[in-house]
Formats: sequence, structure tokens, C-alpha cells
Amino acid sequence: MNKKPIIIVNGEPYSVFLEILFKSIKKYKSKKPIILIGSKKLISQQMKKFKFNSKLNLIDQNKIDFKKINNKRINIINVDLPSNYRFLKISKSSKNYITNCFNISLKLLKTKKFSGLINGPISKKHFLQNKFLGITEYLAKNTNIIDDFAMLIYEKNLSVCPITTHLPLKAVSKSLSKKSIISKAQLIKKFFIKNFKKNPKIAITGLNPHCESYERISEEKKFIIPAIKYLKKKKFYISGPLPADTIFLKQNVKKFDVIIGMYHDQVLPPAKALYNFSPINITLGLPFVRITPDHGPNESMVGKNLSNPQSLIEAIKFLDK
Repeated sequence: MNKKPIIIVNGEPYSVFLEILFKSIKKYKSKKPIILIGSKKLISQQMKKFKFNSKLNLIDQNKIDFKKINNKRINIINVDLPSNYRFLKISKSSKNYITNCFNISLKLLKTKKFSGLINGPISKKHFLQNKFLGITEYLAKNTNIIDDFAMLIYEKNLSVCPITTHLPLKAVSKSLSKKSIISKAQLIKKFFIKNFKKNPKIAITGLNPHCESYERISEEKKFIIPAIKYLKKKKFYISGPLPADTIFLKQNVKKFDVIIGMYHDQVLPPAKALYNFSPINITLGLPFVRITPDHGPNESMVGKNLSNPQSLIEAIKFLDK
């Protein structure tokens, strides 16, 4: 085995993830082996349900024999679900199970013998329980990254990055700073140069409609414009602040590789409207590559065999280079 395996944490047990995983494996044959971390019992049950035929290879997390891992079988590190778990809805009963899966993945990733991590969708409400804003912040904390990380919704035509992630709107303004904008832009440039040998063209939105405010000193004047001026001095290809209501027009998006917005719903909805299921969520700044499909557990679709696997396929392809 000369290709570093891809680690996949199955995520929320009651979700569409295993359905889209099986569809992904059928549609795209990864050159690299995939190691799933999750319940062998659940995986076997779902394979039968969705009529997915594959040989299983149970491996020991403490002594992985890389010579016996290949892309012709599903390699599994088993993590038992709690005995009281019921497959009826998403609940906090899966919290310890998901925590164990992540702990195993983080331990393995420290060895530098793996290509990266893909995690299935997770219920933030039940898993994070208000301790973290999202899985991005959870993984940053668990790898001792304090501030220098970013959520990049990557798509080959246009990527987007929110400065703040899962915050209520009333808290966004207080969480912005010149430093955070500069940090995200620096991580994005580093990512594009490393992966694509390209200094990206970046647009930065304002926070307020039309980048204007009735207040004497707006967020644009306090944080955004000073950050842009600094980045231009550092030879970034950067424009802004630009109004969010027009930046996603077709003639405008062609000019940029990345649009940085001030909050989650300023940039994610238009990106998803433009590119549907092809974007993937990449966490920048971690000591390893972490990707997740750009959708949630989709509880209402569980078991219906109607979910689109494209985002997961794109995630696997990205790590399969």
C-alpha cells in the first residue's frame, strides 16, 4: 500500500450519510483506500438496506497493517453505538459515539500516514450542545488551533468563506475584526498556492447593505477597508468592499476565485444556488486536510434512497489526488 488512506468518520448515525457513501463508492472509484470509522453493525445493516455489495475488512486502530488495506474493500474501524441508541430520530444519545469516532481519527491523523479526514454530517444541536459554533471550531479546539482557521466552501469555479460561521446575526458585528479578515485571506491564499499553484483573486463583501450604514463609523470603515488596504500592500489580488446583493451576479463571479463574506448566510446560500451539490466544506488551518460534504444529516430523507452524493464524491476526489 503506497497511497495514504482517506479517513472517513461516519458522523450522525441517523442521517443520509451511509446512503450517499455507498452511492459515491459506486460512482467514483478512489485510487486511495478508504477507512471508515463507525459502527460495523450499522454499516452492515445499511449495506443490506441499500443493496450495496462489498467485502468488509475490520481493522485494529492500534496496529494497522497498511499492506492489508486496499480500495477493493470497505475498511472499518469499529466503534460501537450505545446500547440505548434508537434509530428513530437524531438525539444526544449519539454524542459519545461521535466523540469516540473523532478521537480515533485525530489520533491516527497525528501519525501523518493518512491523506486527510472526511466527516459525515453531524447535528450541531445535539453533538456540540452550544459548546462550539460548529465542527470547524470543534476540530480547531481539539488540534490546539485558536484563531487561525477558516471555513472554505470550495468549488472549482468559485469558493466562498464566511468570516463568522454559525452566529446569530445580532452577534456578527461584534465578532468582526481587521485581524480575522486578514487571517482568513492569508489562509485562503496559502491553500490556493499549495494546491493549485495560484495566487487567488479574492473579493470581500461589506457587512451592511450597499456597504453603507447610517451610523457614523460603519464596520466597513472600522474593519473591512483597513484589512483590504493591508492585504493589498502584501500583494494580494483583492477587491472590496463589494455589495453582497450584486457580487454573485454572473458577470461578477467570473472575476474572482473566492468571495469572502462577513457571515454564514451572506455567502453560502448564493454559492449553493449557483453550484448545487458540488461545493465541499474544507477547514483551513488544521494540521491535516479536513473536508465534509456541504449538507446536513437531512433527517427527513433518511431511508428514502433519494439523496444526491455529489458533494461527497467531490470531497473524496479532492483527497484522492
